[in-house]
Order: sequence, then structure tokens, then C-alpha cells
Amino acid sequence: MAANVRVRRPATPPPGLPHVVPSSHKYPPTRQDHLSADERREAASKGYGPGRRSHSPGGLNITSGEWKLLAVVLLIAVGVRMFRISKPDSVVFDEVHFGKFAARYIKTRYFVDVHPPLAKLLITAAAFVSGFNGDFEFKEIGKVFENAPYVAMRMVPATFGVATVPIAYLTLRALDCRATTALLASIFLTFENGLVTQSRHILLDSPLVFFTALTVFFFVGFSNEDKKEPFTEQWWTWLTLTGLSLGAVVSCKWVGLFTIATVGVCTMLQLWLLLGDLRVSPRMWARHFFARAVCLILIPILFYMTMFQLHFLILGSSGEGDAFMSSEFRQTLGRGMEDTYADVALGSDITIRHLNTQGGYLHSHSHNYPGGSGQQQITLYPHRDDNNLWRVLNATVDSYEQYDYEHKPIVYIDHGSRIKLRHLVTDRALHSHEVRPPVSDVDFQNEVSAYGMPGFIGDINDDWIVEIEKGDRNDKESSKRLRTLRTHFKLRHLNTGCYLFSHKVKLPEWGFDQQEVTCNKNAVKANSLWYVETATKHPQLPADAPKVNYKIPGFLSKFWELQQVMWTTNAGLTDRHMYDSLPSTWPRLRRGINFWVKDHRQIYLIGNPFIWWLSTASVVTYMIVRGFLLLRAKRGYRDFDNTKVVKYDSLCGFLFVGYCMHYFPFFLMGRQLFLHHYFPALYFAILLSCAVFDLATSTLRPKIRLQIAAVLMMIAVVTYSKFSPLAYGNPWTKKKCTNARWVKTWDFACNEFFDEYSQYSGVSVPTLNRSTPMATIGGEPGGRAAIVVEDKLGQDGVVPPENEQGTAVPIGVPEPGRDVFAKDQQKEIKSQMRVLKDVPVVDVDKEISVVTFEPTSAAPEEQKGEVKLQAGDVGATGESEDQTRPEVIDILEKEIEGEDVDNYGKPHGPLDHEEAIADQVAHELYPEARDAE
Repeated sequence: MAANVRVRRPATPPPGLPHVVPSSHKYPPTRQDHLSADERREAASKGYGPGRRSHSPGGLNITSGEWKLLAVVLLIAVGVRMFRISKPDSVVFDEVHFGKFAARYIKTRYFVDVHPPLAKLLITAAAFVSGFNGDFEFKEIGKVFENAPYVAMRMVPATFGVATVPIAYLTLRALDCRATTALLASIFLTFENGLVTQSRHILLDSPLVFFTALTVFFFVGFSNEDKKEPFTEQWWTWLTLTGLSLGAVVSCKWVGLFTIATVGVCTMLQLWLLLGDLRVSPRMWARHFFARAVCLILIPILFYMTMFQLHFLILGSSGEGDAFMSSEFRQTLGRGMEDTYADVALGSDITIRHLNTQGGYLHSHSHNYPGGSGQQQITLYPHRDDNNLWRVLNATVDSYEQYDYEHKPIVYIDHGSRIKLRHLVTDRALHSHEVRPPVSDVDFQNEVSAYGMPGFIGDINDDWIVEIEKGDRNDKESSKRLRTLRTHFKLRHLNTGCYLFSHKVKLPEWGFDQQEVTCNKNAVKANSLWYVETATKHPQLPADAPKVNYKIPGFLSKFWELQQVMWTTNAGLTDRHMYDSLPSTWPRLRRGINFWVKDHRQIYLIGNPFIWWLSTASVVTYMIVRGFLLLRAKRGYRDFDNTKVVKYDSLCGFLFVGYCMHYFPFFLMGRQLFLHHYFPALYFAILLSCAVFDLATSTLRPKIRLQIAAVLMMIAVVTYSKFSPLAYGNPWTKKKCTNARWVKTWDFACNEFFDEYSQYSGVSVPTLNRSTPMATIGGEPGGRAAIVVEDKLGQDGVVPPENEQGTAVPIGVPEPGRDVFAKDQQKEIKSQMRVLKDVPVVDVDKEISVVTFEPTSAAPEEQKGEVKLQAGDVGATGESEDQTRPEVIDILEKEIEGEDVDNYGKPHGPLDHEEAIADQVAHELYPEARDAE
């Protein structure tokens, strides 16, 4: 039975009336540029209000008037960044390092730095185009530039600083903020004193902040395109540009990894939301994933590696960075090692390298330990030198007979061979005994020294057992006997059972900062492995004896090795600096950095307090409001159904994530940190403060909003003007400097300024104007620590006034950040043969070996029990036996006479070590004052 269905039909007009067609004005056609109901609902769920579809690239709807306004702001930024950029005409802060690196690039001399090369390459390009030949050495702060295009080099970071301003404007406009808000952000960045100061010098942070800002802008543009329609040409363009910018930011500094983390977190959120969208098929989701993986992971990696490829291509000559790289790496730097003989036998002259550290070669020189046995030092030295040469001899046998390796059959060094190593230059044997090392003074460590004299065969403490650890897979013989470059082995001391050992511990100045070598009873395997690098031709080897050499590494091997060196060194920068600071102090702007002090002027890195503290307050405000909204949501309130709340939560949340990613990781670092490490996080904080302003003024009329923004801009400009003398090194007065110290921890050099501006006219000779008659000596990179001594004559020979008022906070001298690689360059200079004046040196031949054995015909008859080597036997000093009595005998005599042996050899008097050094330095600098005393 069919259902009784009644079908409704259109109403029929009454008879006689025509059929009426609906008018067009009553039912207008649907406009294609408006969102449908479903699209409006979807947009509302993502935080966007109802409106028209945006067809502008990246979601940028910029009017022609805005472009004109942005051009005016850009001109202002140029004026602020470029004003008197040629002043000062001397080296400022870390220009000591980065200017020097540019010179190394131009000279093509290899160096190592903890930062990737992009920013340095850009600065070098400007220097090269300007005709810089690399001869000027950026040695110290305050050194006047000569024949160096420092203005062109400073223009590079200044240009990046200027370019950051419009990028911030466009970023906020792409985030759907009002033009007034974007203008406020650009003005804040223009007049932020810290960013201005940092961008006016040859430093890397300005390019870093620019590429951070550029990455954020490109990613926001990509996100807008992704909301509109994915996989279009514009979509791919924005995504690819984001990847390239990520590669650029991490190629300036490794802090760029935080930018990668920011983009990575947002990208994972996008993919997570797509995964929950049932309209997106699994295949479409996979396309989204792989597109982001290629553009945001692969492209940055390729860009980063390309920068290092350029780095290697330019630095093709040997330089100060050689010592930090492996021998294989150094083969590519123009000073490769010649082929060397593969076989090692008794009588071979060899050089031995440590495997695990970059300390270098087993080394000795004619300088003694100041403590312990007082015998000749054994160290690791990173450079090739004649003092690295050792001769392999047979160990102690009956009657101390030496094997005639020149005429008898060749004897190779096998596993378990018992050998001696004789230092060719000083003719002493590698030696160890139960004496604690002077630095690693622990029970399981024994001192290693060079012991003996010409004609003396040595004793059992010179004997070592060779233990082969492994050989080369392609050379089977290298696992059975010692082969050059192929065999890794350990040397076990015969008498004590300890192993020849080295670790990353440096000897003090008396050891020329070279790496310590000890004999370790509990040796870590990796630090007790050695290998033979070179072996001269043995007399018994045939003319066609096999030779070997290092394998030339490819780009990937060199790249990975350099990354390891950079990482290890970066993590090791734990020394304190005069102006370092803790991350917890950065948002509050507790302290700055003294960049430069000269000619009664100062450059001091300090932020604009108004902008700085306002941005910090905005971050805190967002955290409080967001937490409050979460509590309300927990209680059932539906705040997040409001499109306005969702929009600003997404906007501020994105900027807050960027701030956290660029700030909080520094709390996990143990390395040396400075205020300028906060600048990328500060950029996000400034944008967040402007986003908060946009929300707070969203209900106001545009005119009132503009007036409020104008007031904020004026306050920022006035604050900038108050602290601008510290950014530009302009004349200032003591009174204004003191009044500008709003926080007691701001250690400006107020005493360096004149009392009146009129005093700056006609100043030609730099003089210092300290209220306290003190002088700071040392503190240079790689040199001795800074010591403050009394300035008895005053600067320029004028006694300073006694009643001059001083500032509350003591000041220090400007000091660049630490460059550990430059310090090792000084070690190379120190390694030359020279006599230390201030260290009491005990002649090696005055000391004795601590082993007791029965004398033989080869040993002097009077040496009963312990062998006593008198200086007269050596014949090196030319002094008589009575004049060079062993110091141990002097100690015994004093002990018999009742003197305090424990303090023997120690300085006497009331001065402690630091005071004694300060007093000595003061006497060296001011001999007139010493004579007057």
C-alpha cells in the first residue's frame, strides 16, 4: 500500500494576475568575495572575524599610504643607525675578534670560531670590496684603525639593524594587527638603545636579529597562505623562503637554533590540527608533512652546509686554527705532511701524537717543573717542532748494552715490546716515578719527566711496555706491530704499571699553557691511546720501503669535525667575564656591557629602559591573563567561543612561544653569557607588547588609539635621547651620567666624563679622569688576569685631586669576550725556548731518580742506592759542582739546622700571592715612585 504523500507545490497566482518573478533587489546574487556561513564559522573557530577573502600575498593588506609611512620610518631608522658611524675610529668590544676574522678570511689563513660563518662572511665581503688587505690587526680595544675600511664593515650590521624595522611592521600587519600597532613596533625597534649600539659595530647580533625577524615574517606569511589555500605557487614561495631564512639565522649564530625550535613547534601544531580535520585525507596530510620537512628541515641544512663549504674554500692556507683540528684536516690547509715511513723499529726517530685530544705531540723542552722532582717538563704541544722528536731504543738489559740498530738486523716494535724513548734535542729519556704531578696532584697520577744526561744510559724508570690496542683494517700488520699512522697503542710504565696519559688540563705559565702529560694508574682508555705520526728512514730499511700518509678528508668529514670542535669549545666557555650576566637579570635590565672607554667618552651597551621594561611587563601580563582564562574555562566559562579572544590568544600565544624559545634555554647553559644574548627574545617581547596594545585599544576610536600610540612613541624617543651618549660615544657630563643611573647596578663610567660640555672643545690628547688613583693591569685575552694596583703618579704623570667625588659603582676596563682560539695562538709563541725569570727553576741534573738499584759499570761508583746526577757531570751550565749543589741537599742542611723546610722556596713576608704580584707590577710601571720610597 503506497504511502499517502502530499507534495507541496508553489502557490498559483489568482486568475487574471501575471506571474511575478522575484526582483533582483530583494534577492541579490551571492558575492564571491564574501565568506559563506560555513567559512565564517570555520574562520571564527580559528580566531578570525567575518570578512572578505584576502587575496594579498601572505595576508598582507598594505595600502599605498602605509608604504609611504613605512618609507619615512625607514629613513628615520637609517639616521639613527648610521649617525656618526665612523666614531669612534678605534676598535670597540668584540670587534677585536670579528674584525680579526675578516682579516683572516682575506689572508685565507685558517682560523676557528665558535660561531658559524655567514655573518662574518658578509662583513668580510664589505671589507674586501672596500680594499682591505687584512694587514690591520684588531688586537685590543681602543686601537686606532689604520688602513682598514672599518666604516664599510660597520655598515653591514647597521644595514641589517635598519632592515629589521620594516620587517617588524610587516610582520604585525600580517598578523592582522592595525597599522597604528605596527607603527608603534617599528618606532620601538628604531629607538631601542641596545639594538642601536649593537648594530653600529662589527658584531654578529644585528644580522642574527634580522634573520630571526625575517624568518618570523616569512612563516606568518606562509601560515596565512596555508589558511587560504595550500599547495599554490604563493604557498610554496613563502614556505621555501622560510626555510632559507632558517638556514641563514642558524648560519649566523647557533642561537638561531631557537628560531628553528619556534617554527618547529608551530609547524607541529599545524600538522596536529590537520590530523584532526576529517576533511583532510591521510594522503593530503602526508603531502603537508613532506612539504614542510623538505622546506623547513632539508633546505636549512643545505644552506648551513653551503656556508661552511664557502668557509673551507676561502680558508685554504694554514693559520692559527690548525692546532684545533685533526692531522687529516690539516692536510687540506696547504701545509700537508710529507709521506713518512710505515715501519717503526729500534733506532727509528718518531713523533708521537695523542689520539683523543687535540693537545698535539708528545713534547719536551729544556725547562723544568717548579715542583715535584724538578726534572725536565713533558707536555703536549699542538704544533710541529724539533722538540717533538723521540728515538726508540731498547729497554734496560744486562750491563745496559744498547742494541746496534745500525748494523744488526732490524727489530720491529711488537705488542709487549720493552722500549725507551730518548728525546733527541735534550738527550734525556721519557721517565716516570712515584712523584705526584705538579697540577694533577692525586694518588693515582705520577709525574712524567725527561731524565738523564749525555752518556748516562738511564734506569728502570725509563722503561715502557708497548700495548697495541688496534690497527687499521686495511693493514693487517698494524695490529701485530707498530706502524706509522695505522696503530693505536698504549705505553705502560714497567716499574709502576701506570699508563702514559693526557687530558684537557693546561699547565700554568711556567708550562707555557701546554697540555699536561702524566702517568695514570686508573687511566681512561681514550686518553691513554697514542699513535706514531712520522718515522724517519731506518738504516736497515730498503730504499723502496713502504710509506704512508693521512687520508685526505672530504667535505662531510671536515664539516662534522669542525662542528664537534665548535660545540666542545662553546660548552667550555665557562670562565667569568667582567661584564657577563645571568639570564634572570636580562628582562629587568640590571646591567649592561662596557664596550669602549676613551677620550672622556664611553660606549656602554644598555637598552632603552622604557621599551625594555614595557616589553617585560607585557610578557608577564600575557602569562597572568592566559592563566586566568584557563581557570575560567575550567569553571565552565566559554571565553574561547569569542572570536576576539581567540584571535588575540593565537596572536599573543605565537609571540610568547617565540619569546620563551629564545630566552629560557639560556638557563640551561653553563657557558659565559652576556646581555646581547637576550636580543632575539627582546624582539619577540617588543612585538608582544604591541600586540597587547592592539588588544587594549581595540574598542577605542582610531583617533584616540593613535594619540595613545603617539604618547608611547614620544616617551620611547625621549628615553632614547637621554641614554644616546652611551650608544654613540658622544660627549656627556658627570652630572647627567649620574642622573641617568636609574638602577644602582648600571656601572657607567661617569668619572670618565668632563664636568662641562665646554671642556670637550680642543681635547686632542686622550687622558683619563678617574676619581680613584688606581690602574688596572692585565685582563687582556690570553694574558694574565686583571690586577688593580695603586696609581701613585696618576694618569699622564699628574697626581689626581684628593677631594674629587667618585661614583658609587666601581668601573672596570672594557674587555672583549673570550676567544680561546686566539689564546692558543699565544701558546705557540710561548713554546719557543726562553727562560722564565719569575719561576725558580731547578736544574734537571741536580735532581735524582727515586728508584733504587745496584750500580753497574756504566754508572758512577759513588752513586750508591739512589743515582745522584751532579750538574758538573752534564757540563751544560759551566758551573762547578760546589756552585750547583742539588737543591735537595740544601733542604736537608736547612732541616738539620732547624729551619722551616715546609716553607722553603716560598716567598716570605706579609704579602699574599695576589698582593705580591700587584706590588711587583706597580713597581715595574712606576719606577719613580719605587725609587722615592
